[in-house]
Amino acid sequence: MADYRKFLPLNDELFDYLQSNTTEPDAVQRSLINRTRELGDSRRMQIAHPQAVFMTFLTRAIGARSAIEIGTFTGYSALAIARGLPADGSLIACDVSEAWTAVAREAWKTAGVADRIELRIGPASQTLGSLAPDVTFDLAFIDADKESYIEYYEALLPRLEAGGLLLADNTLWEGKVTDSSIDDSPTRSIRAFNAHVAADPRTEQVLLSIADGLTLIRQRPDTG
Repeated sequence: MADYRKFLPLNDELFDYLQSNTTEPDAVQRSLINRTRELGDSRRMQIAHPQAVFMTFLTRAIGARSAIEIGTFTGYSALAIARGLPADGSLIACDVSEAWTAVAREAWKTAGVADRIELRIGPASQTLGSLAPDVTFDLAFIDADKESYIEYYEALLPRLEAGGLLLADNTLWEGKVTDSSIDDSPTRSIRAFNAHVAADPRTEQVLLSIADGLTLIRQRPDTG
């Protein structure tokens, strides 16, 4: 590792500056943010807007045509991915909540991307297990129960197309990953996932300090 640690801690002023220099939410996104805010504490599960912008950029940059996300909530991340797909692209969105995804469906329809998204309600492990062996993806996003991250990773990695990306959210877990006094199940699970990915000889990865931590993973070209 490099001796020089080049990073910049964010304070409120810098974060506001970052936001002001990022493409602003449009009317659909603002409406979705406001609708999600009405859910109280659950609203924290919505990805941050700069992350959404980044995910749309990334989807377009790799030329993704097929995608899957594990954990949809009220649909902000699915909206971001779908907007990065071509008109004939497809996204499978997996969640267990009819109520939360009803909000998502409305936003997708208003944004004009509903025809790119196939919502599947039920445990993601079952949805993944039901996919035909030849179904593959250019982009996968994991943002669901932390205890199952490794399971989802192992199920999705073989389904990535060459050059495809797997994204995992919350991999800094509000900074709890480095706090030895915290030993709850989600925190242990994120630590285990991060260690599992870092030790995987099949992949290369980078953990970015976007929002609550976003890890980008792809298979090494020589592993297939």
